[in-house]
Amino acid sequence: MNCQRLKVAFAGTPEFAAVALDALLASEHDVVGVLTQPDRPAGRGRKLTASAVKLRAEAAGVPVLQPLSLRNEEAVAQVASLNADVLIVAAYGLILPTSVLSLPPLGCLNIHGSLLPRWRGAAPIHRAILAGDTQTGVCIMQMDEGLDTGDVLLSKSLPIDGDDTVALLHDKLAALGAEALLEALPLRCSGELQAEPQPDEGVTYAEKLSKAEAHLDFSQTTVQLHRCVRAFNPWPVAEGQLCEQRVRIWQSRSVPADAAASSADLLPGTIVDVLDDALRVKTGDGVIDLLTLQWPGKKAQEAASFAQGHELTGQRFS
Repeated sequence: MNCQRLKVAFAGTPEFAAVALDALLASEHDVVGVLTQPDRPAGRGRKLTASAVKLRAEAAGVPVLQPLSLRNEEAVAQVASLNADVLIVAAYGLILPTSVLSLPPLGCLNIHGSLLPRWRGAAPIHRAILAGDTQTGVCIMQMDEGLDTGDVLLSKSLPIDGDDTVALLHDKLAALGAEALLEALPLRCSGELQAEPQPDEGVTYAEKLSKAEAHLDFSQTTVQLHRCVRAFNPWPVAEGQLCEQRVRIWQSRSVPADAAASSADLLPGTIVDVLDDALRVKTGDGVIDLLTLQWPGKKAQEAASFAQGHELTGQRFS
């Protein structure tokens, strides 16, 4: 086995995974096949759409497998036929049974977007922002049958900036994950990386987001509301009811407490002022500036354009 030119199978679906696949395709390693989710309906026309990973693989001429499940003999045989030294998994979306985990000589390695054991599960980037974490990162993990419970081979960390949205942090972590993977592969092959069991303390689970969570409660603190707006961008997008319409809120700004003195008697959700670049809204403990908003059926707009033609001062998000 040539540790500098491994035969790599890759399993992933969204853009987070596609960034790692791009790095593998540009490396000395040989990508022998790709597994990704079946094409799904997307957009207003509900047209069947290929995943980001499938598009990258097809462009590179790499064979693509799209099983509905890996829990049948035919799918396992397809994976086995790739004869890979290692299977890399990143945001794939299907559970890998023991019959697949045990196929490659180097096993299956997962790129996970958190510092395990914090935020195991489906939405680690969103939950880190919602919780107010100041640091996150990626782990290269030796997979087992548990939910992100495998031993960690390599981790890299980065700070979460106070205005990072999920979209911004996703891109940072995707790039960091690709970098960590290329560093880990030859070291794992040569035995230079020691797999470290995850500690029992500090385990948290990142449950999948729901659209219901995106409806803002302006009685929350300014800090928490700003986290919500950031965590729900680009999906499902924070929202509130204004002028009997469902308004989406794409971007916000946390405001110092002393800016809220004149609004102390207002109910949370009340628009205190329409500024040049923001709607200033009363919160549970101060005010928050909403910077980019979207009326139903319209494009997202900066606050000044959003407010044109509407008398919004004194109106209230419910």
